[in-house]
Amino acid sequence: MYVVIGATGHTGSVVAEKLLAKGEKVRVVGRDARRLERLKQKGAEAFVADVTDASAMARAFSGREAAYVMVPPNMSSPNVRSYQEHVNDVLASALEKSGVKYAVTLSSIGADKADKTGPVVGLRTLEQLLETIAGLNVLFLRAGYFMENLLPQVSVIQSLGNMGGPVRPDLGLSMIATHDIGAFAAEALSRRDFEGKQRRELLGARDITYTEVAKVVGATIGKPDLTYQQVPPAQLKPALTQMGMSPNMADLLLEMSDALNSGHMRALEPRSAENTTPTTIETFVAEVFVPAYRAKAARA
Repeated sequence: MYVVIGATGHTGSVVAEKLLAKGEKVRVVGRDARRLERLKQKGAEAFVADVTDASAMARAFSGREAAYVMVPPNMSSPNVRSYQEHVNDVLASALEKSGVKYAVTLSSIGADKADKTGPVVGLRTLEQLLETIAGLNVLFLRAGYFMENLLPQVSVIQSLGNMGGPVRPDLGLSMIATHDIGAFAAEALSRRDFEGKQRRELLGARDITYTEVAKVVGATIGKPDLTYQQVPPAQLKPALTQMGMSPNMADLLLEMSDALNSGHMRALEPRSAENTTPTTIETFVAEVFVPAYRAKAARA
């Protein structure tokens, strides 16, 4: 008996599909009934609700033994930290009242730091709240830099002819495909062999720089001379807000980039078979980035 928060998102959808494929009973939670329909057709129980609604979340967790827990991003919020804190409180309260025994929770590398990590501070707070719930076994997945963060580069390449962003071009990042996070979470929930409060970093297939990413992307889309350039925050913030981010969210993302660039935010575990996941950047670019690039080109 499982509940999956953010079931239409990058990680939650994979968690739900993997559990359903095992024949498990899964309650999928999301705001949009139409987007939940695909999982409903696969046998899930759809539960339409917003994570900010305390009474709805209490009902969502009711009668479940295990849960996938995450804070859905709210890019347009004028006060992202306030939004995160409210959702954290709602989720922690619902978990405690429902008596859920096992939770796999999406966190991030950098959640060990108290400040200066942008939106990751909110994930640290969620970890701290769930730490206090007696009888709840929690596995906090501190994931690396999402490969999906590369997708906005589709528009950058098509408008400017190169890649650009706030991260240093030579910074090795533990890039991970969100599919791998979801698959790992589903397996952990299925096994339910973790006890107490545990943390596990997930570091992707290998560390990779944006300079190396640009070479992989360029070779795959037929632009072998494609490069990546670091862009000053003052130039980036207007571009981020034009994409629909609130000024506050843009500031937090730029703060997180500074934390990555300086090494303030980094993986703590040495790379191992346990924290290395299968999807390479080459596979992600071929299977996810290129289709998005071609689709946008076709609409232009």
